[in-house]
Amino acid sequence: MTAPSSPSTSTPQPRVNLAASARSPVADAHLLGPVAPDERFEVTVRVHRRTPIDDVAGPSSLPTLDDREYVTREAYADLYGATEADIDRVVAFAATYGLVVVETSRARRSVFVSGTAAQFAAAFGTPIDDYAFHGGTYRGRSGELSIPAALEDVVEGVFGIDNRPVARTQFQILRTSRMPPGAVQPALAAASPSFTPPQLAKLYDFPSDADGSRQTIGIVELGGGYRPADLQTYFKGLGLPTPSVTTVRVDGANNAPTNADSADGEVMLDIEVAAGIAPKARIVVYFAPNTTKGFLDAITMAVHDTVNKPSVISISWGGPENTWTAQALDSFDQAFKGAGVLGVTVCCASGDAGSGDQNPDNGKPDGLARVDFPSSSPNVLACGGTKIVVAGDRIASEVVWNEDPQRSAGGGGISDQFAVPAYQANAKIPVSANPGGRRGRGVPDVAGDADPQSGYAVRVDGQNFTIGGTSAVAPLWAGLVALANQKLGKPVGFLNTALYTSAKVRAAMRDITVGDNGAYRAGAGWDACTGLGVPDGQKLIAALKAP
Repeated sequence: MTAPSSPSTSTPQPRVNLAASARSPVADAHLLGPVAPDERFEVTVRVHRRTPIDDVAGPSSLPTLDDREYVTREAYADLYGATEADIDRVVAFAATYGLVVVETSRARRSVFVSGTAAQFAAAFGTPIDDYAFHGGTYRGRSGELSIPAALEDVVEGVFGIDNRPVARTQFQILRTSRMPPGAVQPALAAASPSFTPPQLAKLYDFPSDADGSRQTIGIVELGGGYRPADLQTYFKGLGLPTPSVTTVRVDGANNAPTNADSADGEVMLDIEVAAGIAPKARIVVYFAPNTTKGFLDAITMAVHDTVNKPSVISISWGGPENTWTAQALDSFDQAFKGAGVLGVTVCCASGDAGSGDQNPDNGKPDGLARVDFPSSSPNVLACGGTKIVVAGDRIASEVVWNEDPQRSAGGGGISDQFAVPAYQANAKIPVSANPGGRRGRGVPDVAGDADPQSGYAVRVDGQNFTIGGTSAVAPLWAGLVALANQKLGKPVGFLNTALYTSAKVRAAMRDITVGDNGAYRAGAGWDACTGLGVPDGQKLIAALKAP
């Protein structure tokens, strides 16, 4: 639709383009036409923080736990949130265009507004159209957004005008060669071995004297759902109590299970792995729409949740870095920085399509190496994948997961968007094979069993399956973090600094030196396949405590 002119005022306000807001249509999309002017939807306006976290020597920069002092969620808004004055300026701007303010949050630095397509087109100076693409249809925009010049130093990003799907799940159901694409394969019919979460906890030597009591694990989901009856059956079979699972609705999404071919597999995998590792931890699932706005709102909700207060968050959804706007990359990354100040660990799956991060089943690969976001954020723990072979009660061998470098392999590589963080200064990150040919943030940081051929025994929609993917590694590490928080009596928070800079912590990791994920090979020390390796849980927790 053609952007209407600004509301009539005695003195028109000068406008500027909103930095980093440029948006292009999906590669194979074609224009259907303008959206209906009276179509209503909601938008999140993110406001800059009062004090940049980069300007503060925060706990994330300290390698030892004893020295870390975290900010409480209650105090965060006054220290690092948006100012009341800036929130009020955005509220006044919304009113000028007839937009309805639904909610404001200084801690989340967000103003949530509702309005029609015509009102948003005028407010942000953009055409809004409907598009068709290989995944269906979406409401979208192209080009840059504009805002009044007076808000240039106030607004960080605007999300929700475009509602294209932005992320995909990172799980894979083990299938036999006889199964057609899209068909599920029950684990009981699979020839390859599978492992329950408690079995993997034992193989990785997680502490047996911790159960996650008094801890909360947050899980972000962008679709699917869980069935309580499945959880009861699954955990009864493990001889464990049924976990406490709470649903938090974000932007109108809900727990909506359908069938095992849907995102239900992701949701159930995440819950069952996290709770199987830390059975007494509370599990809080934040359901949100699969859009940039929904994903970001779910993250800020989980990080700043003053009711449930998760100390670790697991995210198994993502997409190639080049499919995100610069403002989204920055705003997500800023949210993860806030998590570090609060002592919240964020674990993100690194992807399941090798170094290219482009599964041919989901689009046309271009042959370039790139990494998955949000795992490429320097402020998260990026979780890559391995394949294990077990003999008796121990891991006999462990290599990089790579059954197919495009369709079934651990994601990893070099960011084309984020610079090398200080904690990776000595990681010997190579000049990358990514489109920018630059030396950026290396992904992943850590790894764990992910190959469906040595996958996780889980239950989804009344059936038992073997599921793999780095989707399983994020909740595996989240469960370990919950155990560590319980044993240490204090959140471990942002782990990356300790992992890369403490010799004792590095010694608690087992390096994976065999295999490749396409463009990169494993080797001694950090590599772009399995990062620093896999954990020895008990040694890692002891090392985090040691001065």
